[in-house]
Amino acid sequence: MLDKIKNRCKATTLHYSIFKSTNDIPSNDWNRINNENNLFLTLDYLNTLENTLSATIGFRYIVFYDQNEPVSIAVTQLITFNTEDLKFQEFPCRISDAIKNTFMKSMDVRVLVCGNLFSCGEHGFLYSDKISAKEAFENLSDALREIRKTETSDKPSFILLKEFWPTSFDQSDYIKDQKFREFRIDVNMVLQLHPNWNDFEDYLSSMKTKFRTRAKKVFKKSSAILIKDFTAEDIDQYKNAIDKLYLSVLDNADFKIGKLDAITFRNLKKTLYDSFIFKAYFLDDKLVGFTTSFILNNVVEANHIGIDYTYNKSHDVYQRMLYDYVDLAIQKNVNELRLGRTAEIIKSCVGAKPVEMKLYVRHGNSISNKLLKPLVEFISPSEYEVRNPFKLQLS
Repeated sequence: MLDKIKNRCKATTLHYSIFKSTNDIPSNDWNRINNENNLFLTLDYLNTLENTLSATIGFRYIVFYDQNEPVSIAVTQLITFNTEDLKFQEFPCRISDAIKNTFMKSMDVRVLVCGNLFSCGEHGFLYSDKISAKEAFENLSDALREIRKTETSDKPSFILLKEFWPTSFDQSDYIKDQKFREFRIDVNMVLQLHPNWNDFEDYLSSMKTKFRTRAKKVFKKSSAILIKDFTAEDIDQYKNAIDKLYLSVLDNADFKIGKLDAITFRNLKKTLYDSFIFKAYFLDDKLVGFTTSFILNNVVEANHIGIDYTYNKSHDVYQRMLYDYVDLAIQKNVNELRLGRTAEIIKSCVGAKPVEMKLYVRHGNSISNKLLKPLVEFISPSEYEVRNPFKLQLS
């Protein structure tokens, strides 16, 4: 555990403690802040990631106090990636060649991320109503810079806060007072579930004929696929095939940072039970795909997938996965299904709509931080098209 650092921020009486392991975190203090039990901020979830991935990712956790009362918590990860892993021809944000060549030559980049590498959304920072948003983000900035400063071997070049929903922009923008720069990323595709959808047939009935016919074609083409809910033991049995399928998707991804593997999926299933869903897709006894998802309070969050692309077109594997996500969300009686970024058109065909997300970044060096401004200004979300598959505009 790192030493407790008191009164680091001159404008506040708060102090904070930084921990290198979930085992050292005072669980009662942590849980008092995560009182709505955000799954991605639970110590069980964080401990599972830490135990599985600590060889390649450095985990740091922060608890903020006012006197002895916890008022805020934060989760960070220290990662290193090579810029060659960024596929600029398919990059989710457009970056001019001039900026790319100036800032993104082949090199290893060390980044301190406040957020969750493996999930899109506000899963890295939480504060109580005992403090203001301004005070919360001011202290967060101070603590993140302290973590960077105390890294003796390889200090992070960048500090990144990811990702905030539009409803939080008014609060999260206070981080800009601490010399962080905002930028928008590709939208998150979110399906709001209608209360009249009691089953999947209700969902199909709400669609325009064209999209309902399309869905039925997908189910017909994928009818030979057998879908099974995997236990932790099943994941372990098929771990080699799962890793291969997962890597096939990563090879087509824009980013290659924060990789998971079958062992992590197995451990998440062991720890989270029914809150973590792993569905396996078989064709003639061969595993050709899988999906994972988390069941949050009123949300199903689609997470990682794996696909054997040999069968994707012939059996509409990916499109079937999207409909199965919708079916799962209806079964779980949640309010929304979060399908994540990319593939906006196909996700909109199942009813998802785009929601803007915002990140914030600053360079550890004050001079380099000024150079971030032209880079950030050249970043903008990719263009996309969306479809409306429903007969009526659903509220």
